[in-house]
Amino acid sequence: MTVLKAVVLAGGFATRLRPLSCSRPKTLFPIVNKPLLQWIFEGLSNNEVTEVILAVNALTQFHIKQQKPPKSGLKIKYAIDPSKMPLGTAGPIKNTEKAIGHTEPFIVLNGDIFADINYKQLMDTHTKSNALATITLCKIDDPSRYGIAEIEKGNRIKNFIEKPKKEQVSTNLINAGIYVLSPKIFDYIPKGKQCSIEREIFPILAKEHKLFSYMINGLWMDIGNPEEYLQTNKIVLDNLVTTNKLKTPKNIETKKPIAIDKKCNIGKKTIIGPYAIIGKNVTIGDNVQIYDSIVFPGTKINDNTTINGAIIGENVDVGKNVRVNTGCVIADQVKIKDGTNITREFSICPGKEISETILKRNVIC
Repeated sequence: MTVLKAVVLAGGFATRLRPLSCSRPKTLFPIVNKPLLQWIFEGLSNNEVTEVILAVNALTQFHIKQQKPPKSGLKIKYAIDPSKMPLGTAGPIKNTEKAIGHTEPFIVLNGDIFADINYKQLMDTHTKSNALATITLCKIDDPSRYGIAEIEKGNRIKNFIEKPKKEQVSTNLINAGIYVLSPKIFDYIPKGKQCSIEREIFPILAKEHKLFSYMINGLWMDIGNPEEYLQTNKIVLDNLVTTNKLKTPKNIETKKPIAIDKKCNIGKKTIIGPYAIIGKNVTIGDNVQIYDSIVFPGTKINDNTTINGAIIGENVDVGKNVRVNTGCVIADQVKIKDGTNITREFSICPGKEISETILKRNVIC
């Protein structure tokens, strides 16, 4: 019986998601109160994948084992990047060669992508085209941040450019960060060296006519920065409400859509929503307003406070009569004193104590 395997690339340091990523890897960021990695596991398991190799650094492995996201029946293995030399995006794939073997094609996906994709159909497309590599593509308005692909008849990719210059952009089809690779790919990747699959491998395969494409028509989101992370949560929240897969507490004043996790304590005259996502064990006082925001588990928000368009990390203590404005990112374990007003697009690093109003855009670390 064929064992369908997948490699999840989750060894990056998520610098654009700081300060939230100072205390968690990107693949464990919650999407509507469920770790992104759990969403990935569920999607793979539902498409006949049975084994997943997590290509991570040692710190990310520690966080995943600590949080223990449900495995959805998958067999999970780890391939660890050497601490002194990150291996790029191709090196970690080479590092999984022994676990993958040389008999069957396998799936590779970036651990910071939320996508609604039929992996089985992707695999079938790869097999039928006799490709060495099949890249998923999707259309976006601004492709300059991603790799772009020019395709021709038969869905073959004739040219691939990673993060093109403005004058090189000839298409809005981007690399969606999910691939099927045949084991022959291991011959193209040097062992124990840093190597980029997008810059060094895909262009070669395109020239050799061995690189093919598969279009994603469903939901695809990159959670690369706080704005995209917040937007991803809002889109998934909308989708869960539409499909009736979201349960919300009764006897709480809400403006849907919202998501409130277990064991939350919410006070009187408080309004939650629209687009508020509240994590587990959150305590919210009286006369609080939270909308267009994400609140991570264990946080306390005291009376008469307003959270608008912000991301509040884990175990934060927000005082009374506080206002946290649009674009603010408050990392874990922060304490905000009573009466504080935090201006738009302000970030606070873990463990800091804020005792006075902040009116200039800045980062406190």
